[in-house]
Amino acid sequence: MLVKVFGSAVFGVTATTIAVEVNIDKGIGYHLVGLPDSAIKESSYRIAAALKNNNYNLPGKKITINMAPADLRKEGAAYDATIAIGILAASGQVKSMKVADYVIMGELSLDGGLQPIKGALSMAIMAKEEGFKGVVLPVQNVKEAAVVDGIEVYGAENILQVIDFFDGKESLEPTVIDCQQEFNQTLDFPEFDFSDVKGQESIKRCMEIAAAGGHNIILIGPPGSGKTMLAKRLPSILPPMSMHEALETTKIHSVAGKIKESGLLTKRPFRSPHHTASSVSLVGGGSYPQPGEISLAHNGVLFLDELPEFKREVLEVMRQPLEDREVTISRAKFTITYPSSFMLVASMNPSPGGYFNDPNAAVSSSPLEMQRYLSKISGPLLDRIDIHIEVTPVPFEKLSESRKGESSKEIRNRVTKAREIQSKRFESFSNIHYNAQLSSKLIREYCQLDEVSLGLLKTAMDRLNLSARAYDRILKVSRTIADLEPSVNIASHHVAEAIQYRSLDREGWLK
Repeated sequence: MLVKVFGSAVFGVTATTIAVEVNIDKGIGYHLVGLPDSAIKESSYRIAAALKNNNYNLPGKKITINMAPADLRKEGAAYDATIAIGILAASGQVKSMKVADYVIMGELSLDGGLQPIKGALSMAIMAKEEGFKGVVLPVQNVKEAAVVDGIEVYGAENILQVIDFFDGKESLEPTVIDCQQEFNQTLDFPEFDFSDVKGQESIKRCMEIAAAGGHNIILIGPPGSGKTMLAKRLPSILPPMSMHEALETTKIHSVAGKIKESGLLTKRPFRSPHHTASSVSLVGGGSYPQPGEISLAHNGVLFLDELPEFKREVLEVMRQPLEDREVTISRAKFTITYPSSFMLVASMNPSPGGYFNDPNAAVSSSPLEMQRYLSKISGPLLDRIDIHIEVTPVPFEKLSESRKGESSKEIRNRVTKAREIQSKRFESFSNIHYNAQLSSKLIREYCQLDEVSLGLLKTAMDRLNLSARAYDRILKVSRTIADLEPSVNIASHHVAEAIQYRSLDREGWLK
């Protein structure tokens, strides 16, 4: 008897339907075809033990299983449940009338338990698009899959529950999640709040501008000046994610297996890889490509602490994703694109010892040592960072103050209003939502300067020897500062403030 059941394969962040055709005929043998990897080939042992321990058996006949499309490589143990139900349906041990209406996925334990899988959200989206009635998954994955409206999502703890479901003996209840309720959870009391930061008002202003326009930022200062403390609080002032952003972010984390018991991700991700990270771990890839840190930070913040300590080749691979806001991983037989629209926040000491030109410092560095240290970061990478700001140590008077600073909620309200202005301005563009995403052509259209502002910028360009990309960065930051006021036009004081945020272009740093 021939039975067709359906599973799903995830490539990048999208899923593809896999038809598992099971044919049982006279003879003896077990044949699995359709480019399965080793984990799938070993599934016969797991399936046999799981069925036997639940009072079912593999039929002692010739079993032929084809995984179509046959030219697409299938990977992982998540097809165990698909193949097991296909064998039982083809041998008449399970009713086969409705097995083709569902996408069935799950890894089997020897006792028949279902283990969690990766990419459940992408699978549910694909199943809905292709008209399936529902999906049957391990119970640990149902919350992320139930985010998709218009499709039934069933969670099973073991293979026996799946068998009984198709036999009509036990009715699994579909999981329903109120996405809006989860999505609207309060953001007013974040774990890291700007009210905890003493002093550093100018740096807070920088962070507000960066958040309002989605600009990349680098913090330069000695140890203990508060760089990491400030960076960790940046997500708390970013606008709440839209439903589309939340789904997009959840999908990436689902593919990477980073979602455990939670459903929809409603908080912007904050990723902070160690400086020993490899280029593959940062941008993604591997023999079985997985999203890297820059994709896991999509719609959130990527924090690179001690930037010069990262290997130069690791930092250079970020140049293209920073511009294109996506990363493409190419292999001989396929190409995968992961989204990577993130805010880069980097921090660094001004010299190897951490201090520069400070006579009171315990460890001092010469200008030559400092320049050698800074040269680890390439000019093209620095050009892609819109805001450079120096962070100075907080004096004792500020540290001992009992008065709390402005809270993240207050700052976030201003940032959200500025983002709303930008969303309205760019509503006719599908891929542009805030100022940092502006192309050179659109900068000329939306960042026009009057004569006074133009003269000020020309003087700064000549004195600081700024590149064309730095020129564009200043214009974009000026546009964001104007939006925070709010002001329709960019004024000279907006440009003057934006020029101040190019510290590494000034005399005494990289010159």
